[in-house]
Amino acid sequence: MALTGKIEENEWSVRVQTIPATDGQFCGEIHVSHRTQNGEFTHAFRNHETFPTEREAVLAGLREGAVWIELKRSEAFQVKKAVDMP
Repeated sequence: MALTGKIEENEWSVRVQTIPATDGQFCGEIHVSHRTQNGEFTHAFRNHETFPTEREAVLAGLREGAVWIELKRSEAFQVKKAVDMP
């Protein structure tokens, strides 16, 4: 059974779903999105570590996603669209 969690504000959201990790623990699949002047930006990634319980994985994923949104919105980094290679 997978746990899910979601936090939302006016312009952004973070959604996490737990998945089994290869080491027998759990990690979170994190989906972030926020609206910009250029439209909606979305990104998905997994927790950088695994956790013994799904509860810990979903809470860590929500934290990690919220930090990611904060850094992106403060322009601490920029994410550019991938260019297809020939």
